[in-house]
Amino acid sequence: MKPRKDISQTICSCLLALLVCSSPSAVSYPGQNQIALSQPLVVKWRYQSDQTSNLTPAADKTTVFLPLAAGTLIALNSSDGKLIWRAETGGEFSAAPTTDDRSVYAATRYPAPEQRLVHGTLRALSKTTGVTLWMRTLSGPLGGSLAAGDNALFAGSADGRVYAFDKHTGLTLWINQYSEGFSSEPLLSGKVVYFGSDSGNLVALDQSTGRLVWQYRTHGAIQGPIYLLSLHKGALIWRRQLPGRIPARPITAPDGALFTPLSTDSAIVLSLHDGKPANTLSLGEENSSSAAPIAVDNLIVIATSHGLLAFAAPQQGPE
Repeated sequence: MKPRKDISQTICSCLLALLVCSSPSAVSYPGQNQIALSQPLVVKWRYQSDQTSNLTPAADKTTVFLPLAAGTLIALNSSDGKLIWRAETGGEFSAAPTTDDRSVYAATRYPAPEQRLVHGTLRALSKTTGVTLWMRTLSGPLGGSLAAGDNALFAGSADGRVYAFDKHTGLTLWINQYSEGFSSEPLLSGKVVYFGSDSGNLVALDQSTGRLVWQYRTHGAIQGPIYLLSLHKGALIWRRQLPGRIPARPITAPDGALFTPLSTDSAIVLSLHDGKPANTLSLGEENSSSAAPIAVDNLIVIATSHGLLAFAAPQQGPE
């Protein structure tokens, strides 16, 4: 039997990549959280806006990149929530953005009335200025969320395509075609990228080639139960039902995973060991946002219909 520490690390690394989300706005993986989710957390700052979308913000250790309505992307200082820059991309965002050490990547959709079609764009913007570095057009919009690996961007689409793009040029590296749409968040681990389909099929693909490594079918879209699966074999570890539909993936830490169910006024932390509730965070309003929570250094950032809430551990006074 594995030591409990090893089990915790395994579970933490694979948690719901492995939530196969059915929502079109499920979304970017910010990496392992550095804050203990089971401890008391308080609101450190708020960003107020009535233009928030249902797409998950992207972030690095110093900046939160928030997609707003009408194709507006803003960069906020993660320490206090103050605005750094604003960029207009045109159209509407079709997928949640993602970021790496150089760029922010964003996908939009725009109509072609003469053809009665909706096309897509994919672009890279400078993290420091918001200026577009490259852009390419697509026959259809990308959905769910973008995910950035070492050399490639990954995304799915409603027409059943799964893509890998070169991060530096936007050129297509490979495409897989499936009979079901993909509108959830790709997740990366090692040399594998994980995609969850709209009908509940989870596929693990080789990042370099798109070759199938394994797949797990849940026999339907996951809209409420939480599934924790083994990273390497796709075996079920535990299953938990929460109040309200789960629209997006959680964030994880060694002591738990934080979910934001719809139609509730709280975020819920589940223990990774057994799936039992370990903490709750009050949002101050009923949650109607499908954006996923994100971890930014020692903050937990949650999108609501009226902006962003940044939670942190209470500051300790001098002893």
